[in-house]
Formats: sequence, structure tokens, C-alpha cells
Amino acid sequence: MLFKNKTVWITGASSGIGRELAVQFAQQGANVILSSRSQEKLEAIKAELAPGNHKVVPLDMAQPERLMQDIPAVLDAVGRVDILVNNAGISQRSLFLENEFKVYRQLMEVNYFGLVAMTKAVLPRMIETGGGSVVAISSVAGKVGSKFRTGYSGSKYAVVGFMDCLRAEVTQHGIHCLTICPGSVKTAIGHNSLNGQGEAQNKPEASIENGMDPADAARQMLKAIAARKDEVVIGKGISSWAPTIKRFFPQLFNMMTAKTSYR
Repeated sequence: MLFKNKTVWITGASSGIGRELAVQFAQQGANVILSSRSQEKLEAIKAELAPGNHKVVPLDMAQPERLMQDIPAVLDAVGRVDILVNNAGISQRSLFLENEFKVYRQLMEVNYFGLVAMTKAVLPRMIETGGGSVVAISSVAGKVGSKFRTGYSGSKYAVVGFMDCLRAEVTQHGIHCLTICPGSVKTAIGHNSLNGQGEAQNKPEASIENGMDPADAARQMLKAIAARKDEVVIGKGISSWAPTIKRFFPQLFNMMTAKTSYR
């Protein structure tokens, strides 16, 4: 098993992709640290995992300064982290002209500053203990833009840029940096997406409901981590092809996105 006895810390582990990553890492013999805001949900998931030295560490990614204060004690307790998976995130489905400014602050706090804070706290210890992998779950929206996602896409573009720079800086220390850009994956992200007032829209989206199964997405992610890839796009249908279309046919892509009417 490729990840046997590795310690893997996953944020956003209480549902969706994070939950599936936890399940599959545990199946391969890893010890998993589960983080999200809900301790109750995390404890339930921990009970379902294959046997291992798993831990529940509740964290609120919207409070990055608090993360940096609390994480050192966790690191002292676990000893080392071999793989950090920055998966936690929230999305948005609203037009720029109808958005309150606080929506952009919410998205950046969780999707970008929370990720930076986790990495800032864990990476030095990772280097001290001989290396490891920092994995960031960005999005296809971090490679191409579309309507209704100015805040979400902006935060995910920031993640891609951050990881490109980090990779250049820490490769010399034996640190592997992987940026994963999922397309549509069938999770609760659509229901939890923020509207123009910063509240969850609480309704389904056809593109998400018809998206890739999260277990399939997680399997591809584990393969990319094992292969020490730098960046991968994971998805099916148009969501997986969007970055390629944008790259080779930018005007066509921009016309297509301008005509989009669904949120």
C-alpha cells in the first residue's frame, strides 16, 4: 500500500471529496487527521474508517490566525505530517453587481487565507522531519472564469498562483506541491454556495448533481499524489475540458461563458 503508515491531514473532511479522500487513504494504511468545523460529523467518519491511528481535529478555516495558533500543539501530538491536503472550501453563485462585499471576504478567508495559514503552520515541521507533500484542492474555476463565480474563481485562481510559487521555493527541501483542479463533482458544494448576501443558496445545481462521483475523483487524486504530479485537472465532460478549450480557443470560450444562464 503506497500510503501505509503515512500521516495525512485533510481539511474539509466532513463531507464530499474530503470524506472520500479520508476513506481511501485509510484503506491504504494511512493515519488520517480529520478536520472541519463539525466534530460530530468528523467523529462519525472516523468510526467508519479502516483501522489506524486516526484523529479528529476540529478547525474553522475562516479564522486563519487562530489556525496558526492552534496547529503547533497538534503537530507536537502527532509528531509529523507526511501529506497535507488543503481541501476545505466554499463556493458562490451570484452576479458581481448583486454581491455584497463581505461575500468576497468570506470566500478569500476560507479558500485562500485558510489554506495559506494551514500550509504556513505545517510546512516548517514537514521540512524538519524530512519532506512531504502539500496538496491544494483548487478548481477548474481556478483555471477559467465564468458567470456567477467572481468571488469563488478569484479565490481559486489565487490558490493556483500560490502553489506555483510555493513549489518553486520548497522543492529544494524535498517538498512535493500538487495543485488539483476538480471540475464538477457530485458533492454538497452547490447547496452550500453563497448567494449575493453571503448565505447558502440551499438548492441543487444540475452540473453538480450530474458531476463525477466523489469516490472516483478521490481515486484519481490519490494517484496524482503518489505520482508526485505538479498539477492535474480532474472531472468529466465539459468541466474537464474547459481549461484546454480556454487555452486554444479563448474567444470561443469567452463567448460560451457569456451566454451561460445557469448558476
